Amino acid sequence: MKKYDMLINGKLVQAKSGKTKEILDTGNGESLGHVPEAGVEDMEEAIKAARKAFDKGPWRKTGAMQRTKLLLQVAEAIRKNLKRLSELEVCNNGKPYPEAEADISDAADCFEFYAGFTTKIHGETMDVPDPMHWSMVVREPYGVCGQIVPWNYPMLMATWKLAPSLAAGNTLIMKPSSFTPITVLELAKIMSEIDFPPGVINVVTGPGGKIGNLLAGHPDVDKVAITGGTDTGRKVMAAAAETTKKCTLELGGKNPNIILEDADFDAAVEGALFGAFFNQGEVCSAGSKLLVHKSIHKKLVQAMKDKIGTIKVGHGLKPGVKMGPLVSPEQLKIIEDYVEIGKKEGATLVCGGKRPAGKEFEKGNFFEPTIFDNVTANMRINREEMFGPVVGVTPFSTDEEAIAMANDTEYGLAAGIWSKNFPRAIKMMRELRVGIIWINHFGPTFNEMPWGGYKQSGIGRELGLYGIDEYLQVKQVNLNLDENRIGWYY
Repeated sequence: MKKYDMLINGKLVQAKSGKTKEILDTGNGESLGHVPEAGVEDMEEAIKAARKAFDKGPWRKTGAMQRTKLLLQVAEAIRKNLKRLSELEVCNNGKPYPEAEADISDAADCFEFYAGFTTKIHGETMDVPDPMHWSMVVREPYGVCGQIVPWNYPMLMATWKLAPSLAAGNTLIMKPSSFTPITVLELAKIMSEIDFPPGVINVVTGPGGKIGNLLAGHPDVDKVAITGGTDTGRKVMAAAAETTKKCTLELGGKNPNIILEDADFDAAVEGALFGAFFNQGEVCSAGSKLLVHKSIHKKLVQAMKDKIGTIKVGHGLKPGVKMGPLVSPEQLKIIEDYVEIGKKEGATLVCGGKRPAGKEFEKGNFFEPTIFDNVTANMRINREEMFGPVVGVTPFSTDEEAIAMANDTEYGLAAGIWSKNFPRAIKMMRELRVGIIWINHFGPTFNEMPWGGYKQSGIGRELGLYGIDEYLQVKQVNLNLDENRIGWYY
């Protein structure tokens, strides 16, 4: 039986208690191995190691170019292990192999992207009213960073935090999701074989409520970053508030995908399906709130229903599969419950809404791609983040009505607009209260561009220059050029 190790203070270790958790293949229920189930003592040791590595270790004196070389070595190692890591991501998370391979490749790209930033952390000089002062701003790492990673993009979300924090010169403790820790532990093993000083990178697996809260609230942790659900984000923020530490929160979304009557119809149909069902709909930016102009509403819903059969459901390692199983039996039950809620609230179930029939689906967490029509504003399936392959369709009459519907949510992560009329789309874009907008597409993400949302979708940004700024503090420095005394008291 495969046993995975945590990384603490430069060593691959098991939990001190000896406890482990078995991880199962989401598509067939077979065992993928056992991972350590850490407790408070393990997390305390990891935090202590990261604190020592930042305060007293050689990492503080590691130059920018050396950090660049280390990050490039990580990227190279990921590429060498691309197939193996992709297959593990499929089995542990459920996504189809092409999606997993794209994620792992993008993780390598992300390390390369931030490797180029280490030498571009710039300060500034300022002209101040007193000519005898030379004043400047310098940017410095926060110190010890706690990082909590979700289960929907295990490797990629880990990389979004690891790469910029290391480029900025921080040390870190990462806690992967208890559902999908395997590829992050494999990455930890890869990084343990590269010349990072002990304690710079620590990866600890275990229950979030116990060791996650400890990590977020610990006084020796200077900053915490999490990608996860909004409820979890609130708990992390509350724990972090005990020591008033910096938080980056990339949280949930209920994202409108707006299709205007002048859109390229076929492209919009594909975009609606892709936005809703990519990665099984387990995406914080999924387009699960589909707003369609009433003049094309019925035609578009029918076209989606006709094309949904081309979405082949199955184990992600099988050729041609476009949608894999959900991450866990618990998440499958959540989606089943939401479908029943949608029916009771009066939405029209167009297709899907159940587990697929067949022997190949019996042992996995499979669910059919599901479309609800005639969804109204106050329905729970219109307001709550489901995190599964379910999309709700609502017709609208005017651009103003579509904007009001889109903004009628506590979230503000992402949105899509489909139209051939770019001035019209740009005008709508200005009115949408979200952090990410796609026009005539839904979902592409670039390392160069900031990722994050408005309202209860989070605080701060990941990726791009904005992502590394989240891991840097600003310090003002004033040099007195006047050799005379201050002269205030004497």
